[in-house]
Amino acid sequence: MTDIYKLAQKHHEWAVSLRRYFHTYPEISDKEYNTQKHIIEELKKLGLQPEVKATTGVIAELKGALPGKTIAIRADIDALPIVDECNTEYQSQNHGACHACGHDGHMAVLLGTIKMLVEMKSELTGTYRFIFQPNEEEFPSGAAAMIAAGALKDVDAIIGAHIWQPVPFGTIGISYGNLMAAPDKFKITIKGKGGHGSMPHQTVDPILIAAQTVIALNTIVSRNIDPLGLAVVSVGAIHAGNVFNIIPETAMVEGTVRTFDQKIREQAFARIDEISKGMCLANNATCQLETLMGHPAIVNHESYAKVIEATVTECGSKIKAEIIPPVMCGEDFSYYLQEVPGAFFFIGTGTDTITYPHHHPKFDINETCILHGMELMTRSAINLAKR
Repeated sequence: MTDIYKLAQKHHEWAVSLRRYFHTYPEISDKEYNTQKHIIEELKKLGLQPEVKATTGVIAELKGALPGKTIAIRADIDALPIVDECNTEYQSQNHGACHACGHDGHMAVLLGTIKMLVEMKSELTGTYRFIFQPNEEEFPSGAAAMIAAGALKDVDAIIGAHIWQPVPFGTIGISYGNLMAAPDKFKITIKGKGGHGSMPHQTVDPILIAAQTVIALNTIVSRNIDPLGLAVVSVGAIHAGNVFNIIPETAMVEGTVRTFDQKIREQAFARIDEISKGMCLANNATCQLETLMGHPAIVNHESYAKVIEATVTECGSKIKAEIIPPVMCGEDFSYYLQEVPGAFFFIGTGTDTITYPHHHPKFDINETCILHGMELMTRSAINLAKR
């Protein structure tokens, strides 16, 4: 049997060069045309026959020498609408686009894994489906579009990973169940009565009502949700007025809800509706609540997560598995796990120097984590195909 770690070492520099290319030329959601073209070129060089899916997505497949299960591996490919400030030789040349979440590393890990599996083809059991998914960062979900395009047809299981700064370098973060929350959005538009700031008694001040509403929204988790449940309600934006001495007619409050349980999800939105309407009723104003329900929570299938955990031990002492608590960030890999069994895990990249969080303009990774990802992803896919 091929020494998988040595094979990963052999192709690591190549994978890093691809990561740096993608970081230099990032493309935001649904605009990943050059990224798609480059992925297709690399897959063809490896002897595969890639197919375009969901406009800017790509799927390819490799059949092993022996029959077995079909295992899918997914990487997301879109960048964020952020100005890159990483100050490196591979800093983004596409102004206003930046791989500040690690998707450039995800593509590198998957391409490196593919290169390894291609070299090992004569030893492989089963079939391997490679999914390069667009539009993870925006709604509607790129995962849902890829599934509709047939990405999971005849697939027995799927795995995926996120390079993750909060997890220390050399650690693989695993969860047997809840891993990442459902990310939902709300917008409350409050309509009052505008007027001059010197005569507030003649107005119905929507800014004051918005302030009272924000304070009240912060009681939902502390006073309405079961303390043993998992939920976040956060306000991220308030928009009102544009002149210092004029009370405007309207104010908007926007925020996010993060949950794992559908009942808690419904409860949180019901309270947002009740609180906003109640505040407006008490102040002679009106309001409108708009909601955007995001993708579901990522809930790993326990037996598959345990395969990933057990596979980490095959990699030796250079990486270790750690059971981690759920995080309230969202990821649309959840759609795949609703269709077929599988697991999602974190590849740690946090160090004393890799400290900027995801979605920060100075976000970067320790590129050796790509090596960890390549080895673990390859071993895990092989183990699952034989399962």
